[in-house]
Amino acid sequence: MTRLGALSALALLAAIPCQAQVLSFPAAADQVARRITSDDSLFLPTAPFAGGSLAGFTAEGQVEQTAWTVGDGKLTTLQLLAPLRDQLIQAGYKPFFECETRACGGFDFRYEIDVLPEPDMHVNLGDFRYFSARRDHGEADAEYISLVVSRSANTGFVQLTRVGGPEVAASFTASTKTPAPSAPVLAEPAGPIAETLESLGHTTLDDLTFRTGSSELGTAEFASLASLGAYLNANPDRRVILVGHTDTVGALSANIVLSRERARAVMARLIDKYGVAAGQIEADGVGFLAPRASNLTPEGRTRNRRVEVVLTSTQ
Repeated sequence: MTRLGALSALALLAAIPCQAQVLSFPAAADQVARRITSDDSLFLPTAPFAGGSLAGFTAEGQVEQTAWTVGDGKLTTLQLLAPLRDQLIQAGYKPFFECETRACGGFDFRYEIDVLPEPDMHVNLGDFRYFSARRDHGEADAEYISLVVSRSANTGFVQLTRVGGPEVAASFTASTKTPAPSAPVLAEPAGPIAETLESLGHTTLDDLTFRTGSSELGTAEFASLASLGAYLNANPDRRVILVGHTDTVGALSANIVLSRERARAVMARLIDKYGVAAGQIEADGVGFLAPRASNLTPEGRTRNRRVEVVLTSTQ
């Protein structure tokens, strides 16, 4: 099917809400998750995160969230988003907000929106895009839709969320005409910090130690910090965000403060000991909102207490 044909077909299907609507993805797409709840609500932002809050409104009705993995990781987030956005506009959706990573407000924005959990939907904090639009169905009914797009080194991730009454809800599916992937999906590489940052856009400083309940960083010679410091000094055009994480012991608000202070302690060590320029580093924390293991076991809680590095810019 040609691109024009796909768009025409989508526009036709848009007029028949009881049928599935087909989206033509820019590479082979596999649906990995779908969640549908009736009589629910969802917050939709209308501006970037700023001043400690996110402006927006709450839409009510049936909430449908679908996630796909797309391609082999070689497409940029704009290449993933643009054709889907164009098809939705062609189908009658009117855009009301769109942003990209830092312009959205970075991880503050990401953690204010509703995203399906890992591994079905992965959001790279240094490379994601958001788009939302509205389509009216008569005077009483309105349908809202949003896209969250991100990628890892091996694949792209797309989440489509739609809010509307059951009478206007019709599931989206990926076109079967998408091309085959250009390369097999490979496991995420493990290796030196510089290599992992360049290939994945993020890495974890797994050898750091903090006193229990404290933001005081141990005095040991941490190999990860020496490696990160050398990388940033050798690449003054690189910018990173240090993101602190905790386990689920204690209140969320206290854990967010603790995780932020730990990330700031790491930033201070990089500046004071390794001579990294302060302008290359930011630091914040998300508490226990992004676990990488179960918090039901001591081993899982240990894995979740960490500081991650996110590559945010090469300018």
